[in-house]
Amino acid sequence: MNSDDRIPFRVRPMLATLVAKPFDKPGWVYEEKYDGYRILAYKEGTKVTLLSRNAKDRTAMFSNVAAAVNRLSARTLLLDGEVVAFDRQGVSRFQLLQNLKSEPKYAVFDCLFRDGADLRTKPLTVRRKAVEEVLGETRQEDVGIFPSVVLASNGIKAFELARRKGYEGVVAKNESAPYVEERSRNWLKFKVHQEDEFIIVGYTAPAGSRRYFGALLLGAYDQGNVHYVGKVGTGFTQESLGRLFQTFQPLVRTRPSVVDPPREKKVTYLAPRLIAQIAFEEWTDDRKLRQPVFLGLRDDKRPQDVTIPEAK
Repeated sequence: MNSDDRIPFRVRPMLATLVAKPFDKPGWVYEEKYDGYRILAYKEGTKVTLLSRNAKDRTAMFSNVAAAVNRLSARTLLLDGEVVAFDRQGVSRFQLLQNLKSEPKYAVFDCLFRDGADLRTKPLTVRRKAVEEVLGETRQEDVGIFPSVVLASNGIKAFELARRKGYEGVVAKNESAPYVEERSRNWLKFKVHQEDEFIIVGYTAPAGSRRYFGALLLGAYDQGNVHYVGKVGTGFTQESLGRLFQTFQPLVRTRPSVVDPPREKKVTYLAPRLIAQIAFEEWTDDRKLRQPVFLGLRDDKRPQDVTIPEAK
C-alpha cells in the first residue's frame, strides 16, 4: 500500500440514542434501521479492511462486501454502514446473517473520508451526497453494496412505513450535524420491533427430551452491576444447543454474576462474557423481557456496554 493511500485515522462509530416514540422535525432525515453488523469499511488503495464497532477485523467474514468496496473507483474511502442479510420479504434479519444463509449485503449510510478529504466535520447532507456519488458508480455485479434506504421526509410517515414493512425501526438523523465518535442525540432511533443484546449469565437444566440446557439466563448492566432480566428458552436448534453448551463450559462459575439472581432450581452460572441477540415483545413493569427469542451470539460489543436501555 502506497503511503499516500493511508487513511490517517481510525474511528469509533457514531451511535444513535433510543427514544420512546416516533417524531417529525424539520431538517431531519429518516432511514430504515437495519438488523445486522455495524461495519466501517476502509479502502486504502487496493487494500480494504472491514472493522466492527469494537474494531474487530471482519474482512474475511464478509469477503464479498470487501470485494465490492474494493471495486469502487475512489482511491481512499471510509464508509460507515450495516452488513445485513434479507429474508424473502426484503426485511433484514440478524439470524440469517448469523447463520450465513443469505449472502451479506452492505447498506452504506455515511462517508467519512474520500480521496484524501476528511468529511467528519461536514454536515450529514454533504456526507450523504458523497455516499450517493460513490455508490452511483457501482456496476451490476455490486448490487451487494447500496445506499441505506431513506423511508420518508416525515418521521411519523417513516415509522408507519417501517411498521407496515416489518422493519426493525427507524433512525432519525439531523442533516446539519457532523459525525461524532460517541452516542449522540443528533441521531435518534425508534423501534418497531424490540430487539437488543443481553449478557448470558447462566443456564437451566434441560427437561423432557431436550438436551444440554433448558433456557439461558440473561442480564444487563445498570449502574455498574449486572441485573437479571429474564430467561429465554426458544430460538434454538438441536445443533445450536450442543454448540452453545460446549462454548459455555470454560465460563462456568459457582456464584452468580447478577446481583439479583432468579429463584431457579438447577442453575449453572456463567462468567458474564457472552452476548446474545434477543428479540422480545416488550419490557415488563419489573424490567424483565416478555416472550424473548434467541437469535444468535454476537461478539462486536463488550459485555460492559450491554446496558438496560432507557428511552429518553
